[in-house]
Amino acid sequence: MKNYTPRSEGRKFIIPSFFFIIALCILAFINEVRFDSLLSFGRCALSNVPMNNNNGSLETPLLSSSSDDEIRILIGILTLPDQYPRRHFLRMIYGTQVVPDGVKVDVKFVFCNLTKEDQKVLVALEIMRFDDIIILNCNENMNKGKTHTYFSSLPELFNETDAPNPPYHYVMKADDDTYIRLESLVASLRPLPREDLYYGYVIPCPSMDPFVHYMSGMGYLVSWDIAVWLKDSEIPKKHLEGPEDKVFGDWIREGRRGKNRFNAKWSMYNFPEPPTRCTHELWPDTIAVHLLKNQEKWIRTLNYFNVTSNLKPSKLYHIP
Repeated sequence: MKNYTPRSEGRKFIIPSFFFIIALCILAFINEVRFDSLLSFGRCALSNVPMNNNNGSLETPLLSSSSDDEIRILIGILTLPDQYPRRHFLRMIYGTQVVPDGVKVDVKFVFCNLTKEDQKVLVALEIMRFDDIIILNCNENMNKGKTHTYFSSLPELFNETDAPNPPYHYVMKADDDTYIRLESLVASLRPLPREDLYYGYVIPCPSMDPFVHYMSGMGYLVSWDIAVWLKDSEIPKKHLEGPEDKVFGDWIREGRRGKNRFNAKWSMYNFPEPPTRCTHELWPDTIAVHLLKNQEKWIRTLNYFNVTSNLKPSKLYHIP
């Protein structure tokens, strides 16, 4: 595996011990899990150990949170107020997924201020029924600061005194054409630090080095402390416009944040057709599939992962 050395003298890698690797092998055998699948989730922890596949890198000890099974994750899906059918569809996608005990995953739909009379009625009804919408105080946009408004608003939105501290260990921004497998996402986060973490699919597509550029807008995640930093820092406010994922990476680099990075490639990827350097075939070791732009691509993806396998038999319906 190609290893990457961070550029700052202050950054250091922790080389996992031989016994840690052996323990992972035993765990994979006991659970009848392919070892390469296990490595795909632990790729950062094993970044200095020779192996056959290319992986990303992370640079601080990963056992700091491994004894704590409780994980709280917020996924903010950035969308538009008028995308009612898409939101209802995604509620089915995420509402039927199961996460392990002790794990909390909240999926919220995020957009800017309402501008139409019908939105004020229909969105209000959605909130009354589902309570899963965040309306930011901004004018609707994609590349003019909406992402910053989302992340920087979170510390104020979730500052209840009786809430856990932090309210979420990790916060994620995702596109509404991305399918995220929640259990796989949780499994990939378990060994990772809960501070100064920047996680996602590194751009450019051929790269496996998470310290070179930035994480793709399909879905990237940071630890809660970075959201707090985004609220307080002047760095993002000076540079809000441009491709939102690239601009986010610029903030992280200029602010010297994200010393801990996890490249989730190729567990995150673009839908395989049309083939590009960013695509990958659908495969079991998947965290997220991006560019599901039409129903056909969604159905192919959902069929591959057999998402209806838990459908209970009933006399009320017959689905062959």
